[in-house]
Amino acid sequence: MKKNFLVLFFILAAFNSYASSTADGLNQDTTEVQNLNKQAYEVRLTNPEQAIISGDKALELAQKLNYTPGIAEAYRVKGIGQYYLNEPEDAINSFISALTNFTKLNDQRGIAKVYNNIGNLYRDNDYDRSLEYFDKALDIGNRISDKGLIATTYLNLGNYYSRKKSYNQALKYYGQSEALFSIVRDSVNIIQCEQNKGVAYFKLNQVDEAAKLLTDASDKAKAKDMNEAVASIDLTLALLYMQQGKFTDADRVVQEGTTYAQITKDEKMMHDFIFTNYQLEFQRKNFERALYYLREVYKLDSLDVRSSLTSQLNLFELKNKQEEELKENELNLQHIQYDRVKFWGVTTVAGLLLVMIGLLVSNVKRKAQTNLQLTELNGEVSRQKDNLDRINHHLEEIIDERTKDLQIKNKKLSEYSSYLSHQIRGPIATLKGLMNLEKEGLVDKHECITMMDKCVSEIDEKIIEMSDMMHDPAKEA
Repeated sequence: MKKNFLVLFFILAAFNSYASSTADGLNQDTTEVQNLNKQAYEVRLTNPEQAIISGDKALELAQKLNYTPGIAEAYRVKGIGQYYLNEPEDAINSFISALTNFTKLNDQRGIAKVYNNIGNLYRDNDYDRSLEYFDKALDIGNRISDKGLIATTYLNLGNYYSRKKSYNQALKYYGQSEALFSIVRDSVNIIQCEQNKGVAYFKLNQVDEAAKLLTDASDKAKAKDMNEAVASIDLTLALLYMQQGKFTDADRVVQEGTTYAQITKDEKMMHDFIFTNYQLEFQRKNFERALYYLREVYKLDSLDVRSSLTSQLNLFELKNKQEEELKENELNLQHIQYDRVKFWGVTTVAGLLLVMIGLLVSNVKRKAQTNLQLTELNGEVSRQKDNLDRINHHLEEIIDERTKDLQIKNKKLSEYSSYLSHQIRGPIATLKGLMNLEKEGLVDKHECITMMDKCVSEIDEKIIEMSDMMHDPAKEA
C-alpha cells in the first residue's frame, strides 16, 4: 500500500516538475514574441521594411507556440509596415488575418486597432469605408474607456476630414487627439498630431502657424528617427516654401525629404517628391529640368487609380474572408478530431484512475477488515490473559493455602514425632529392662511376659493415638 502511494507521489512530482519547466519555457518564448512585435511597431515610422522582418519572425515563433495573441499582433504590425511601403494588397491580407485572430480572442482593443489600420488603408481611396472602420474603432474605444485607442482614432478621423478638405473639423479632432496623447504620454503620436495640424493650417493658408508647427514637428521627428514622418513633413514644407517664393529652402527640404523617403523605401513618397521637384523647377522657370521630372511622373489618372485600388482592396478583403472561413472550417474539423482523441484519452486515463482508486479502496477495506480481525483477536487474547491471570491468582492462593497447611502439618508432625518419641521411649526402656532382667533370670518369666505385653500394648496405643491425631487434627487438645 505504501509503495503504491510512493509511486503515485513520485509520478505527480515528476509531472509537476515537467509542467513547471514547460510553462517557464513557454513564458520565455511568448515574451520573445511580444518583444519582436514591440520592436516591429516601434520602427514602423523609421524602417517599415524592418518592421515587416520583425513581424515575420514574431509570427513564425507565435505559430510554433500556437500563441494566438502573438499571431494576431504580428499580422497587424506586418500590415502597418506594408502600408508604409505602399503595399496595400499585402497590407489588407495582414490586417484581415490580424482581425480574425483578435476576434477569436474577443480582444476588443486589438479589434479596434485593426479597424483603425484598415480605415487608414481606405482613407485615400474610399472615404465612406474609411469612416466606417474609424467609427467602429471609436465605438469600441469609448466602450472600454481606452484613452490611447480613442486618441489614435481621433487622429485618424482628423486625417479623414483633412482628406475631405474639412480642415477646421480636422483641427478639432487633432486637438482632442493631442490632449489625450499628452495624458498617456505618447510622444510619437503627439509629433504626428503637430505635423497634421501644420498641414491643416497650411491648407487654410495660415502659413506662419503652419511653418512653425511643421518645423517643430520635423525637429522632434528627426530626434526620434521617425523617417517616414520627416519625409512627409518635408513634402508639405516644400510646398509652403514654394508658395512663399523661398526656392532655396524648398530645394533643401525636397532633397532632404527624398533621402528620407529612400531610407524608408516608400515608393509613393518618392514619386510625390519627383512631382514636387517638377513643381519647384517649373516655378523657377527651369523648364528643361521640369520636363525631366514630368517624364518621371506617372501619367495614370488619379481617379482611375483610386477606383482600381479600392476595387482591389475590396476583392482582397472578400477573398481573405473566404479563405478565413475555409481555415475556420478546417480548424473546426481539427478541433473535432482533437476533441475526439482527447475524449478517448481522458476516458482511458479516467478508467485507469478508477481502477487505481478501486484497488486503493479495496486495499483500504482489506486493511480495515484485517485491523478489525486483529482487534478482535487482541480482545480475545486480552480476555484469555485475564482468565489466565485469575486462574494463576487462584492457583497461587491454593498453593499458598496448601503450603501453609503443609507447614502446619510439618510442624505438627515434628511435634508428634517429638511427642511420640517421648511417649514411646518410656515403654521401650521398660521393655528393654524386662528383657535384660529375664536374660539374667532376675524376674519370673510369666510375670515378665505380662509386663512386656503391657509395654507393647502401651506402645501400640500411643502409636494409634498419634495416627488418629495425624489424620484428625481436631482431636488435638
